[in-house]
Formats: sequence, structure tokens, C-alpha cells
Amino acid sequence: MSYIDGFVIAVPTANKQKFIDHARHYDSMFLELGATRVIEGWGDDVPEGKVTDFQRAVQATKEETVAFSWVEWPDKATRDAGMKKMMEDPRMDPSNTDNPPMPFDGKRMIYGGFAQVVELKK
Repeated sequence: MSYIDGFVIAVPTANKQKFIDHARHYDSMFLELGATRVIEGWGDDVPEGKVTDFQRAVQATKEETVAFSWVEWPDKATRDAGMKKMMEDPRMDPSNTDNPPMPFDGKRMIYGGFAQVVELKK
């Protein structure tokens, strides 16, 4: 089964297009390095919870929108190799002025890798 990397971030709502541009720039690298699918989701119906919620998880302010993204890989070995190559790739260098700047506070990003245990399709 697939291996999934998931990401939740708070993006200034005014930076929505910058977020999309940033994603388009870097997401193609995931595909180039073995990912089978990349999804970038912009918060549309993200309710506030009584105990916890997406906003609290990333300390989102009223001026920010929560984005939820994931990268699907064929397996963990492909993911590990692809992520290693991506981190070593000069296109990831933040000092490269050809790269779009990060339009959010990366310190508040939550992320993790997940082994798929169930898949249902129609």
C-alpha cells in the first residue's frame, strides 16, 4: 500500500496565491522524485473544536487559513529515497532567488509520515 506524508500549516489568507505558486513550484519535484500524487487543500470548512482543532494545532490567527496537504508515494522506500534527494537538491536552497519565498511560518507546520492501513475505492 501507499505511504503518505501529511502537512498542516497556517497561511496568511492574503497569501493564498503565493501559497499556490509556492506549491506548484515545489510539488512537481515530489512527482519527479517518485511521488504518485500531491494534494494541496485550502481550508474551506474547518470548524473550531471545543478541545482541539486544526487552527489550534498550527496556532492560526484570524488572518490565516489552514492548509492541509499530502504527498502519496508508492511505498516508504520510495518516499525515503525521494525525500533524501529532495533535501539535497539545489532547487531547495532558500538562498536561490529563483525559488518562491515560503509564504507561511514553517515553524508552525505539523507534518508526519503515515503507513496506509486501509484503502477503499469506488
